[in-house]
Amino acid sequence: MTDSTSDRALQTRIVHPEVELAPGFESFVTPVMRGSTVIFPNTAAVRTGSWRDDTQWRYGLQGTPTSAALAQRLAAIEGGKYALLQPSGLSSISNVYFGVVKSGDDVLIPDNVYSPNYDHGKWLAEDFGVSVRRYDPMIGGGIADLIQPNTSLIWMEAPGSLTMEVPDVRAIAAAARARNVITAIDNTYSAGLAFRPLELGVDISVQALTKYQSGASDVLMGATITADEAIYLKLKRARMHLGLGVSVDDCSLVLRSLPNMKVRFEAHDRSALALARWLKTRPEVVSVLHPALPDCPGHETFMREFTGAGGLFSVVFDARYSIEQIDAFVDALDLFAIGWSWGGAQSLAMPYDIAALRTASQWPYGGMLVRFYVGLEEEADLRADIERALTSALG
Repeated sequence: MTDSTSDRALQTRIVHPEVELAPGFESFVTPVMRGSTVIFPNTAAVRTGSWRDDTQWRYGLQGTPTSAALAQRLAAIEGGKYALLQPSGLSSISNVYFGVVKSGDDVLIPDNVYSPNYDHGKWLAEDFGVSVRRYDPMIGGGIADLIQPNTSLIWMEAPGSLTMEVPDVRAIAAAARARNVITAIDNTYSAGLAFRPLELGVDISVQALTKYQSGASDVLMGATITADEAIYLKLKRARMHLGLGVSVDDCSLVLRSLPNMKVRFEAHDRSALALARWLKTRPEVVSVLHPALPDCPGHETFMREFTGAGGLFSVVFDARYSIEQIDAFVDALDLFAIGWSWGGAQSLAMPYDIAALRTASQWPYGGMLVRFYVGLEEEADLRADIERALTSALG
């Protein structure tokens, strides 16, 4: 301690402490580095710095070493070069819209898209002068016929988070690239583990880290990932102006879960596929929508491009069962909770009337759909729970 420091008042020494730590500490854990104010070494660093430069720390809202570590790891999993974190999956979708779409532009959205995505598009159409059109998710290369001179963004979702169709992402991306249209995909389903759309020509991959990356149903976060520097800077600029930041404590929770994410994903996958195959034998069910099953739309694309399916699939019940009966079935489940989202250890179920959600493609089934998320419970217990609820509500 210098003489000048020791002469300072106690309160000043509390605010400006001198701490000497032994060097050489190492841990498997990424340090949690909080901070709103970032300290610059001198005024020259303030004047010469740029938000475009990821090697310069400028303000906590734009990131700390903790959030940067998570972004880098997510980009590596996805096969991208750049990743940006947002406070939710929906805010990641918003980041894409405000990053690459302007007034007068046209956006194409598939009929199987996550419904808040379409709602966001409608809001832009109503208040910001953006044209938003829906398309059949199985259109493939035929998307070229829908592209207009002002089309700036084409969304995809693979598989559809409710109806599980698997679009021909490669063909849609190629058609868009031929017309210089940016493509974005909601890749939350695979968490970047079982599907890498950037390698197929997609420009932006969006993920809700709320799901498998968190793995405990206790974190809200999203990410936008790209391999294109120009697109990255557009997204980064939009994120900065929108003030989208994330908690480094939440980043720490996601970082803690990443090492076992693949093991969990594969466990969900095994149990879900076993349950899906069993449900195909049930007389109450007319269709099981699981991409790994041959009769699911886009199965061939799934087998070509994906290496796994995780824990999510849907079941269409016979039209003879009313909405009230299907609701009673879901209510009768014990191990399957009723709730939005998925990706944690606990199983979930939610009923949907898909026909009411379609506008650009026909829904071929007359019955109600129930989406199942299969958690980490024993598959035999989950099967017994479903069988008991079917007997109780529909028997």
